[in-house]
Amino acid sequence: MLKAGLTKNGQSQSMMDGGTLPERRWCTWSRRHCFLFLLLATILFFCNTNPNPMNPDWSHKWWKMYSGTKWWLSFKRPTQNKIPPTTSNVSVTAAVSTFQTGSSQFKIKRGPPTYSQTKMGSMATMTSLITAATPLGSEDVSLETLQTTESKPSTMRPYVSPGLYFVEYPYEYHFIIDEPEKCKQKKPFLVLVVPVAPHNKKSRDIIRSTWGGESLVLGKTVTLFFLLGLHSGRGAEEIQQQLLQESKVHQDLIQGDFMDCYKNLTIKTMMMMEWLDSRCRTASFAMKIDSDMFLNVHNLINMLLGVPKTNYMTGLVAHQGAVLRDKQSKWYLPENVFPEAQYPPYALGLGYVVSLDLPKKLVEASRHIKAVYIEDVYLGLCMRHMGIMLTDPPDWNYFHIFPVQYNRCRFSRIIATTTHATTDHMWVWKDFKRPGPYC
Repeated sequence: MLKAGLTKNGQSQSMMDGGTLPERRWCTWSRRHCFLFLLLATILFFCNTNPNPMNPDWSHKWWKMYSGTKWWLSFKRPTQNKIPPTTSNVSVTAAVSTFQTGSSQFKIKRGPPTYSQTKMGSMATMTSLITAATPLGSEDVSLETLQTTESKPSTMRPYVSPGLYFVEYPYEYHFIIDEPEKCKQKKPFLVLVVPVAPHNKKSRDIIRSTWGGESLVLGKTVTLFFLLGLHSGRGAEEIQQQLLQESKVHQDLIQGDFMDCYKNLTIKTMMMMEWLDSRCRTASFAMKIDSDMFLNVHNLINMLLGVPKTNYMTGLVAHQGAVLRDKQSKWYLPENVFPEAQYPPYALGLGYVVSLDLPKKLVEASRHIKAVYIEDVYLGLCMRHMGIMLTDPPDWNYFHIFPVQYNRCRFSRIIATTTHATTDHMWVWKDFKRPGPYC
């Protein structure tokens, strides 16, 4: 039954049994309650919300999302670890972008790999391509690894490959076996440095017993050192312990904290330059010579007595060497890495001599030249950058890239030659040093 009437102010009022007015009043008060509730909730929200949402500590997801971009660096706290720069001076942004496009330039291959690390205080023997303690799980360094490594508690830096044809240099490597005082004590005229694999003790012993054992030649002191990196694979810890013992006996090992492999020869060579500059500045000359070489130290000293002691580098100098574009070549370089058709002059890596003012200059030049994996070519690039010409040896018969067939007369006229794998070095040396005329 519908009832109608007038209110005191003249407005109509309708009621259906239970009446509609209470329902309208409820609806009206409900809206007021909603408004007050929303207002209170808004106030509480702003009062309890962090006014600094860009704080990098607030969200791990935020960190993962933005750690690959350049602008986030301004928000990092000074106490956080920073990703050190790569040798190719490629920024984190560039490295990540390259991975996203699938470029093979930043794809790590297990042969030959590169390796680097930071402090040796956390160094275990190297068993992987990226860190000393953690094996590489796949052929590539993933984008996820680059983005999250820094946020994980670790003393190792995230690895970013500088590319298939480059090595990670410059970088702050460390010497874990060192002879910092030997040059000061011996005061050598000539320092012989032999790069050799950590496990190759046989070659080291042969060299010590042959040409490397000559410590006084033509009145000049000669000092021998072996340069090596870290052994990888099985038996690494055992080999490292053997090296420590060998170092105690002979005091002639220099070991850096990089993986010892063919591709890292440039790192090995530049560490040699760093070591010579910091440990043997008082010497006049240094010679880098491979372990499979025969060296006539007498002829070498005799040549060095008549050459300049500054800006001097010699050996078997290659002029107008062609850049190899055959992908099957051991020394292949694509045009996008080195566009020139010919290399600048460089001394072949089998054996070359430098005056002791050059190591410091070469290390400085290396900060401006991207380090290719062909170590002797790289030194030639650094020499060109400095504007210093290499010096041809006074006799082209002094250095030989192809093995010279042994006889006493031939070997008495050379300085260095490669040898065959089957050469009996001990017999050759004993025969060469026996009394009597050479020819």
